[in-house]
Amino acid sequence: MEGSTFDEVAFFRAVAAAGVRALLIGRRAMVLLGVPVMTADYDYWLSIDDVERFNALARAFELHPTHPPDAARARGRYVLEGDEHVDVLVARRQSTRDGVPLAFDDAWARRETLDLGDATLAVPSLDDLIATKRWSMRPRDLADIELLEALRGAR
Repeated sequence: MEGSTFDEVAFFRAVAAAGVRALLIGRRAMVLLGVPVMTADYDYWLSIDDVERFNALARAFELHPTHPPDAARARGRYVLEGDEHVDVLVARRQSTRDGVPLAFDDAWARRETLDLGDATLAVPSLDDLIATKRWSMRPRDLADIELLEALRGAR
C-alpha cells in the first residue's frame, strides 16, 4: 500500500497564487488554528466565480471534480477526488440550522490569513468558523463549537 503523494502546503500555496477566493473551513482549519482535533479530509467554501480556477489548480494535484462548474453551482457543492478528498461548498450564502445566514463575501472580508512559512492560507474569522459549524449541528460540530469558543476566549 502506497501513501498519498498529496502535498498540502503546495496545494495551499497554489490556491493563494491563483488568487482564488477560497476559505478553508471545517476541522482542517481548526487543526491549523491549533485546535486538537482529527480529520481525514479538506473542506473549502469557494466564491462561485472561482470554481473553474480552483478546479484548474486542483488538476495539478490529481484532484478531479465530481461535477462540472455549472452543475456544482446549481447543486451548491461538489467534491474533488484523488489521493485526497476535498468537499467544496459553492454558495453565495449559507444559513445555520436556526436560520442565521452567512454570506461568502462577508466571511471573505473578515477572513484571517495564516502564515504557514512556505504558504499563506485563508480561513474564516473565528466567529464565522463557528457559524459554519452551526450549518449542520451534528454532535461533532457541537463539540467543535465548544473548542472554537474556548480558543476565542484564549485569544
